[in-house]
Amino acid sequence: MSPVTHATNVTRVLGIDPGLRMTGFGVIDVQGQKLRYVASGCIKSNGDQQLPERLHTLFAGVTEIIETYHPTVAAVEQVFSNVNPQSTLLLGQARGAAVTALVAKQLAVSEYTALQVKQSVVGHGKAAKQQVAHMVMRLLALPGEPGSDAADALACAICHAHATQGMGQLAAPGRRQRGGRLLALADSELLNHATVRTTAGRAA
Repeated sequence: MSPVTHATNVTRVLGIDPGLRMTGFGVIDVQGQKLRYVASGCIKSNGDQQLPERLHTLFAGVTEIIETYHPTVAAVEQVFSNVNPQSTLLLGQARGAAVTALVAKQLAVSEYTALQVKQSVVGHGKAAKQQVAHMVMRLLALPGEPGSDAADALACAICHAHATQGMGQLAAPGRRQRGGRLLALADSELLNHATVRTTAGRAA
């Protein structure tokens, strides 16, 4: 996949919706109040592999996305407590693999709760996934609603854009910050075994 560059006055945000089976990603450009869709999709791990190999797939996939789209900053959804402790533990490890890939590439990483993302994109924290996808489609002027994982990742990127607009400067590379609000929007689907398949961005 050929590298994608962006103008120097544009902040490129990479949103990540972590998951062991499927990790969604969404890339948007932010220029002032203007948002532009760049790409989105999913990294899919092989359920037949052992956990370490699956985590490596996620790490390699996020690394490939960074090398392809050259984001300025990253936004990641925080892990919520699940009824099943084992599921929560696995999700936390998948999230850790994604965050490690981001930090290894010297990206500033901001973290947002699902509540913050929904409030930023939809307007209330109890929005359903389909409502999030629909608002992402409208905010990014997409031709259709993105898939669930990609939509959540785009929503996270949008939430970050909303949180940082008017603040003048984003976090320094390699640092993590908590709180704030996000943006995001998604479109295509899957990144299988660390091979990224995305939908190219189009002009807003």
